[in-house]
Amino acid sequence: MSRVTLVSFDIDGTLEVGEPPGIVPVALVRTAKRLGYLVGSCSDRPISYQQDLWERLHIAVDFTVLKHRLADVKGRFPAAAYYHIGDTDTDAFYATGAGFSFLRADAPARRLWPSELFAEPPRRARS
Repeated sequence: MSRVTLVSFDIDGTLEVGEPPGIVPVALVRTAKRLGYLVGSCSDRPISYQQDLWERLHIAVDFTVLKHRLADVKGRFPAAAYYHIGDTDTDAFYATGAGFSFLRADAPARRLWPSELFAEPPRRARS
């Protein structure tokens, strides 16, 4: 079993660059990539829009899919944990239907996200 974590992001209403903007900063996506997570987007936005967005942000994502194809992501990428972060009941429906844990992108719910999801690795002391 893989020990990697996979995180899927909705765009509109979730990411700070969405329309409307959400509470998830782009820096959080970069942190997830730096920590070795598989990262991508699952949105109602066309694939070409999603790819252009990540290219403009200079983030090399592992996948871009339409919301109803989230189960395909799980089939393509073995992982120890699967999360989808979104802001709507539709996001929750597709995430849970595909076997993902759904994390609601709002301030009260964010406090309930697993602490290890975006935890920085311990810093090594300089000698």
